[in-house]
Amino acid sequence: MTQPTPGQPAPSLDLPLTIQARFELSTQTPDNFTMLIFYRGAHCPICKSQLEELGGRLSDFTDRGISPFAISMDSHERAMKVDEEWETGNLPLVYELSEEKAREYGLYISKKREGSDEPDIFSEPGIALVRPDGTLYMMQSQSVPFARPSFDALLKGIDFVLDKDYPARGDRT
Repeated sequence: MTQPTPGQPAPSLDLPLTIQARFELSTQTPDNFTMLIFYRGAHCPICKSQLEELGGRLSDFTDRGISPFAISMDSHERAMKVDEEWETGNLPLVYELSEEKAREYGLYISKKREGSDEPDIFSEPGIALVRPDGTLYMMQSQSVPFARPSFDALLKGIDFVLDKDYPARGDRT
C-alpha cells in the first residue's frame, strides 16, 4: 500500500460536488489547511454521525482557517442520497473518488459484503490536512469504520500546530 509523504505534494483531486460544481484540490486557498474527510459512503451509519457532527461544527474549523471537504467513492446517485438525507449543513460533499486516487492517499479499500447495501468497492475512513501550498501536512487512515479521531482531539492538535508552527512529521521516506 502506498502512503503519501507529509511535506510532499498531496495527490491531485478533481472531483464532482453534490452542488453541481467541481472540487479541485489545486485551487483551494485556505488560510491554514484544506481538510479532506474520506468516508465510506452512504451505507455507513458511523460516517453519517461523523459528517453530521462535522456539519454542525463547521465554524470550529473555518474560524481556524481550515476548509473541510467530505469525500467518498460513492456514485452520483449515492452521493445525492447523502446530500438529501443526512444533516450535514454546508459541508461540501465530494464523490466519485477513484480506487486509484484512494490508494494514492493510502486509504484501505474494502469490497461489498454479501447481502449488504454497500457498493462493490469503497474506501475506509481517513483524514488529510493539506497546506495552502498543496503539500500534505498530515494523513490518518484506518482499516475499520470505528475508532476515528474525535473532532475535539483534532481541533486541539490543530490549535497546537498553528500556535507552535509545528512541522509536518513522518516526512522521512
